[in-house]
Amino acid sequence: MDMEKVNSMDFGEFVDVFGNVVERCPLIAAAVWSQRPFCNSEDLEKHFFAFIDALPQSGQEGILRCHPDLAGRELQQGTLTAESRREQRGAGLMSLDAAERLRLAELNAQYRARFGFPFVLAARLSDRAAVPGELARRLQRPPAEELRTALGEVKKIGRLRLADLLGAAGLAGP
Repeated sequence: MDMEKVNSMDFGEFVDVFGNVVERCPLIAAAVWSQRPFCNSEDLEKHFFAFIDALPQSGQEGILRCHPDLAGRELQQGTLTAESRREQRGAGLMSLDAAERLRLAELNAQYRARFGFPFVLAARLSDRAAVPGELARRLQRPPAEELRTALGEVKKIGRLRLADLLGAAGLAGP
């Protein structure tokens, strides 16, 4: 999809297409729509990320709370978004054995209790063997540092999702 097509989308179409760039946060896409026209994919991405950066800490934590636990309840219940399902499948998180699922559930619960939001990781850039170690490592971080790290992961996920939506044509700026 090229930028001409993106810039010509009406509000509803834009939110339908880009509403899950940030997991379950179509409000961000709604706000970004008003910033049209976009020069290229980097410009579009910049507007998504500027919105996140401009939020107060409580809003940023709210964005994080929209994300599912990795290999968690939503995966087991089949209620993940299509994007999250594809990302978790690609990281091998849908094929964990019972012991691996239990270990991740315990780590996810510890993380949520410590930070107040779920562990967010760009699963497409990881794999099932690395996730528990990364989760355990990040559990040791100070809260302010972990908030920044988790938001960085949201941005990695958003960048990958935008690339999926725009394809090669959308990535070739002027």
